[in-house]
Amino acid sequence: MKTEKFTATNTAMLLIDHQVGTLGWCQNIPQELIRNNTRALARAAKALDMPLILTSSMEDQAQGPLIKDLEEIAPEEYARRVKRAGVVNAFDDPNYRAAVMATGRKNLIIAGLTNDVCVVYPAMSAVEEGFNVQVVVDAGGSPTQISDETALRRMERAGVTLTSTTQLIAGLAGSWASESGSKLIQVLFEEILVHLGKASS
Repeated sequence: MKTEKFTATNTAMLLIDHQVGTLGWCQNIPQELIRNNTRALARAAKALDMPLILTSSMEDQAQGPLIKDLEEIAPEEYARRVKRAGVVNAFDDPNYRAAVMATGRKNLIIAGLTNDVCVVYPAMSAVEEGFNVQVVVDAGGSPTQISDETALRRMERAGVTLTSTTQLIAGLAGSWASESGSKLIQVLFEEILVHLGKASS
């Protein structure tokens, strides 16, 4: 399979269902880590002027609203978020699909909650439709380790590239000495590196 380099000019960032309730359902990875990595991804997209699409599912139910961080970092994208009425695979929602297609980008970065339900299906659907897809596994999680691992295996078999937040940001930067790289390393330090060691202390 042909792999195209993901850059600010050919890639869109899709953050799926990072909601208060769905965050609480993630037990295989620290929830604060998910939140920090999600913040980093949203900030990276904004720093690079990359299309950022937010979506939520049934905000008035157990899933709850999107985490406040996303509204603070990307208020315009938050206001334009696609509110799905229970459609599991975001790509099956016509409004969401239209928003993704409108970006004109063939490379998609996807992260969301949960990996085993909300991410696996749209990621595989996007690959089937010819998109190059990277899923950021540590900006999401699942209720159990086995459910998370099963979803990751499924996605990888379908042609999804799995990555981490730090790997993804480094790849987008290319060089920390570049203008975009200097913006991204600041995001990396403020959202991720500053927290290292705190969880175990």
